[in-house]
Amino acid sequence: MHTSQIIVELTVLVLAIFVGFEVISKVPTMLHTPLMSGTNAIHGIVLVGAIVVAGLPHQSTWIRIVALAAVALGTMNVVGGFVVTDRMLGMFRRRAPVRDSGPVKGVRGNREVSPTNPEVPDEPE
Repeated sequence: MHTSQIIVELTVLVLAIFVGFEVISKVPTMLHTPLMSGTNAIHGIVLVGAIVVAGLPHQSTWIRIVALAAVALGTMNVVGGFVVTDRMLGMFRRRAPVRDSGPVKGVRGNREVSPTNPEVPDEPE
C-alpha cells in the first residue's frame, strides 16, 4: 500500500466522521432511537462483509485479526439494534388489564381464617 493511498483513505475516514457527527447531531430527540436502531440493524451488511474478508484465503494475520474484531463488533451492534428496537416498540404495546383475583384465601379482614372451617376465625393465642 502506498503512502498516498493511506493518506487518502485516512482523509475519507476523518471526513466521514465529521459528516456523520453533524448529521446525527441534527436529528430530533424523538427520532433518535428509531434512527439508531434502524442503522444498527443495517449494520448487518458490514457484518457480512467482515465475514467475507475473514474467509478469504491467503490473508495476512493482521487482516484476519481486524476482520475478527469487525465481526465481533458488528454482531454486538446488530444485536443491540434489535434490542433497542424491541424496547422502543414495547412502549407502544397495550398493557394487560390487572385482574382482581378476589379476596385472599386464609385472611378475613385482619383476622386469619381457620383452614378447616373458613366461617370460624382461629382463636388468638
